[in-house]
Amino acid sequence: MSSTLQTAADGHGETLEPEDVNFGKATGGKVAMWMFIAQDGMSFGGLLFAYGVLRSSAQEWPIPAEVLGIGLTAVATFLLICSSLSMVFAVLAAQERNQAALVRWLGVTIAGGATFLGIQAYEYYHLVHNGVGFITSSHNGESINNLFGTTFYAVTGFHGLHVLSGVIYLTIIFRGAQKGKYTQGGTSYSPVELVGLFWHFVDLVWILVFTFIYLL
Repeated sequence: MSSTLQTAADGHGETLEPEDVNFGKATGGKVAMWMFIAQDGMSFGGLLFAYGVLRSSAQEWPIPAEVLGIGLTAVATFLLICSSLSMVFAVLAAQERNQAALVRWLGVTIAGGATFLGIQAYEYYHLVHNGVGFITSSHNGESINNLFGTTFYAVTGFHGLHVLSGVIYLTIIFRGAQKGKYTQGGTSYSPVELVGLFWHFVDLVWILVFTFIYLL
């Protein structure tokens, strides 16, 4: 039986699609990315665990819905989820050697990440203007637990740095895609797949952060 083309075992001579020689095999880059994601996930887990401990042990804690702009952040969350979908299309385009589609979907993904950062900066500006600081916090002229602002900025800021890193990473891949580097066949699409893994991780973590910080 050929390694690239199989004949159906029922004897009718029906040919099947060629086997993917890379199926089930992980490149060194993919293994390294998964290792990075695993340890980075532990960092987020530690931050969220610390947030839970501090909040549960606090005698008073403001209701997030009354202090934070949940509606606007929900829009940012939706955009980030959509950017994860566009990243899937980008990887498929690279695998299919479709340079135009790859460039287009990478651009959409970058736009989604940049918009998310813009909304987060807008939110930070208004929260600080309304008295929610990193060291001391107040809301509507009344003091609130100082740890509210501290934990909020620490967790969301840490994630924001990941989004910023992801946008920069995506921009570098975007420039390479414009030059046709990732649509040459074989495993040339691997860099697009790697940035996709990182971006999906960033999106998934944000869903957890949004739930813990904004909704609970």
